[in-house]
Amino acid sequence: MTDRRRVVVTGVGLVSPLAIGTDATWRALLAGESGVGPVTRFDITDYPSRIAAEVDGFDPKDFYEDRKEIKKGDTFVHYAVAATHFAMEESGLEVNEENASRVGVIIGSGIGGLPLIESTHKTVLARGPSRISPFFIPGLIVNMPAGQVSIRYGARGPNSAPSTACTTGVHAIGDAYRQIQYGAADAMIAGGTESVMTPLALGGFAAMKALSTRNDEPQKASRPWDKDRDGFVIGEGAGILVLEELELATARNAPIYAEVIGYGMSADAYHISAPHPDGLGAKEVMHRALDDAGIDASEVGYINAHGTSTPLGDIGEVRAIKEVFGEHAYKLAVSSTKSSTGHLLGAAGGLEAGFLALAMKHQILPATINHDAPGEECDLDFVPNTPREVDLAVGLTNSFGFGGTNGALLMRRWD
Repeated sequence: MTDRRRVVVTGVGLVSPLAIGTDATWRALLAGESGVGPVTRFDITDYPSRIAAEVDGFDPKDFYEDRKEIKKGDTFVHYAVAATHFAMEESGLEVNEENASRVGVIIGSGIGGLPLIESTHKTVLARGPSRISPFFIPGLIVNMPAGQVSIRYGARGPNSAPSTACTTGVHAIGDAYRQIQYGAADAMIAGGTESVMTPLALGGFAAMKALSTRNDEPQKASRPWDKDRDGFVIGEGAGILVLEELELATARNAPIYAEVIGYGMSADAYHISAPHPDGLGAKEVMHRALDDAGIDASEVGYINAHGTSTPLGDIGEVRAIKEVFGEHAYKLAVSSTKSSTGHLLGAAGGLEAGFLALAMKHQILPATINHDAPGEECDLDFVPNTPREVDLAVGLTNSFGFGGTNGALLMRRWD
């Protein structure tokens, strides 16, 4: 609709298993590096899957002037604060008394403070309930990253925290996009964050038979659409975008990565954890994003896919892409950056929306690494193993989550 306000990405902040910081993460991604290795946080002897994509070398003291604030949030909060720092620094957006009520925050997480829950439970068993920290509950709840970021920057606009499993980051950014489109805010800080490198998380996903067990070759374990894929690799980190109304962004000469032009949501209505085998929800969500943008499927040149490296999920997404794009599906480039980063769960959509914005800005497609031989039905252009310079006008990113929840975002190149 012509009365909707236009929305652009002016900042990207990334904390990932590849690196801490946006530029460093992007360089590592284009270099084909892998963030996957052996789990280091606890004894993994008895676990069938003993690999993960951990964030290495992160120190929250680098991002908190008052170190007393660190204990008020679990690691997923720290990652969100750090990623927001990078995004805001890149954007140059300043929140002041004049615009504070027009700047909002939507940052979600799929699980929240599970490490803090596990460690506090051990404390209670060993030392009793009197040893529970008063920051225990505020430190673990899913909306605390959005809360801490809003407090830090004085952003008094719309504030919320979706928790929609692995679609969380895309839903947060899409919801923020809507807030600006319809005039409820002029700028939004949005994305996803996750850090659940714990015995319960690794053991729980392993019990579902969802994880790769390629323990002897961790850097080759995440291999979307490859015939030897055997599950996803759990990851952690945060991806945060700064979105702004176009006219205000251009008035202050803000750096613009891309324009957000479409957003879709859908449900599989099929199974609590398995994707629909024909990708019906994925098909629906891509159609909704295209309809929202008012563009034809043939205008899309690249998809940053959900592509988790699971046998069923990868095929379902391929089938959905073929249904939505028809013959154009074979002209599209489709890559999965999870091959390098692992699967960041609730942070995946934020990280990958950031990658899409960077791809639009730099006109380079990140590769799907570890793609040696395509699996059955996996016959699209998956940008195997080597990044590609392109002339890209429109790109799409998909995220799908447990419960059958789906999200898709479309971005257009900013010239």
